[in-house]
Amino acid sequence: MSTPSSPSGEFTGSDPVDPSRRARFLEFWFYFSENRGAVIGLWFFLFLVVLAIFAPLIAPHASNAQYRDAVLVPPFWQEGGNTAYLLGTDAVGRDILSRLIYGTRFSLFIGVIVTTISLIGGIFLGVIAGYFRGWIDTVIMRLMDIILAFPSLLLALVLVAVLGPGLTNAMIAIALVFQPHFVRLTRAAVMSEKTRDYVVAAKVAGAGNLRLMFKTILPNCMAPLIVQATLSFSNAILDAAALGFLGMGAQPPTPEWGTMLAEAREFILRAWWVVTLPGLAILVTVLAINLMGDGLRDALDPKLKRS
Repeated sequence: MSTPSSPSGEFTGSDPVDPSRRARFLEFWFYFSENRGAVIGLWFFLFLVVLAIFAPLIAPHASNAQYRDAVLVPPFWQEGGNTAYLLGTDAVGRDILSRLIYGTRFSLFIGVIVTTISLIGGIFLGVIAGYFRGWIDTVIMRLMDIILAFPSLLLALVLVAVLGPGLTNAMIAIALVFQPHFVRLTRAAVMSEKTRDYVVAAKVAGAGNLRLMFKTILPNCMAPLIVQATLSFSNAILDAAALGFLGMGAQPPTPEWGTMLAEAREFILRAWWVVTLPGLAILVTVLAINLMGDGLRDALDPKLKRS
């Protein structure tokens, strides 16, 4: 019995992987892997994901366990260090390495939640504004302009002050601050796509507005949104750490990196590891995610693809 095929000769049987999808993935990976920094960023991000998932198994101590006989112990390679606390301890005897590992959970969780909220809300408002235009577009975009008129961290700080300190309120505030970027990007992409032939053909065929907006147009606008989501992920980690440092984000004894920095301020001169190591964790994580975002931009933007 012969395998069914399309009139053009393409295979249409029960192949579990669509050949065109496989080809698109291979093309994406080719351009992404040409950026060595992006590949390094991807591997480091996957390493962070593993740390976050298996934190209770990897961390040598509980995140909030206090060892009163080991207060401000330096890292093991420094004089007075102890191999039981590889990166030293803080002012109340908590293991820095364990708190950094558990802090990975909070940082990635913040990035995922903030990016998801701002992406979904931004796409919804951006598609509506770009598709219907008129007074709806004007109202939505002027509201976004008002939000963009304020410095992002300052606006997030004001919102958290109104909602109350805490990790949940900090994530909501940061998501609201990031939303205009997704709205503007989605609106521009929808306005560019809605006049194309395939959209006109779908409209002539009787497709309704919802189908045209979210089924026909939106999938072709996702490439720049994915890149923006990656960059917003790293910015969310930075802003959450800043709010935690100011006492408006995660509250002690939560092992969030910004909160760890805030707790260690008074020991910056006599216990460098208490301040430096959480700062390095934020720096390296944000750098890795930004490098990964650059690779996604190179792979998804056809203008940047070299022939």
